Amino acid sequence: MVNITHKSNSLRVAIASARLHVSRQETMEAIRNRKVPKGDVFEFSRAAGLLAVKKTSDVIPDCHPLPVEYASIHHEIDGMDIIITVEVHTIYKTGVEVEAMHGAAVTALTMYDMLKPLDKEISISSIKLESKRGGKTDHRSEQGSELHCKVIVCSDTVSAGKEEDRTGKAILEKLKALNISADLEVIPDDFSGIQAKATQLSVGGADLILFAGGTGLSDRDVTPEAIAPLLDREIPGIMEASRSYGMQRTPYAMLSRGVAGFIKHTLVITLPGSPRGADETMDALFPYVLHVFQVAKGIRHDT
Repeated sequence: MVNITHKSNSLRVAIASARLHVSRQETMEAIRNRKVPKGDVFEFSRAAGLLAVKKTSDVIPDCHPLPVEYASIHHEIDGMDIIITVEVHTIYKTGVEVEAMHGAAVTALTMYDMLKPLDKEISISSIKLESKRGGKTDHRSEQGSELHCKVIVCSDTVSAGKEEDRTGKAILEKLKALNISADLEVIPDDFSGIQAKATQLSVGGADLILFAGGTGLSDRDVTPEAIAPLLDREIPGIMEASRSYGMQRTPYAMLSRGVAGFIKHTLVITLPGSPRGADETMDALFPYVLHVFQVAKGIRHDT
């Protein structure tokens, strides 16, 4: 199975359909009038389809077990066809497209099984995904290819050349995947130096500054103290989301003291200094956090 542990839970919705064709008008009349010998075709097939939605991971090996928060199955008669529509919702790390399609397929197969004594020419066609939403694909339009971004690694040892910078490189890779180019700089864990760099870059027109390092509890971890007084508008929810995401992976995430907000028109976010911590924080926040730039431009939130 594909590793989805880096993903965040979000509302995910999928709608799928299938089309069943009967060859005789008498078959359609039996369906309409609930006269099929095996029972009510709509109700039996709906029950089977709902079971199929919930059991998808049992029969399709690469599908993850997930909570089905809502599922509905509707039938619509269209001439000699019956259109089956299945809608599935979950709040999870991965989508429910296959669950919806599996539900549509089993609903159609159940109808076929119930109707075959009446009609030998029944066919099933067009099992397909009609729509889906949820997850990072919904935020592709918010990827910031035009953003002027800076990554600043705060580390005494790295700036002194005693250690290799792995954290900054990890952040740049994450940004590259979002089509965001950024310049990287390493500075010491120095209060005044951090403040000076933040002020310089914000005045210089940077849209986004990511400070990595100095968010822990050692004597030299001063990044939050340096950045917080400079913020004109703090955005607490950014780091709340980061810590919530981290706490699902390690209890030590509670010790991170990161802050985030705007210095004038520049968004500043402080990340952990460890490569893993920075990587996970990027997964928690991006691309969703880029929506702040659209909001700042007056673009309304999605309903």
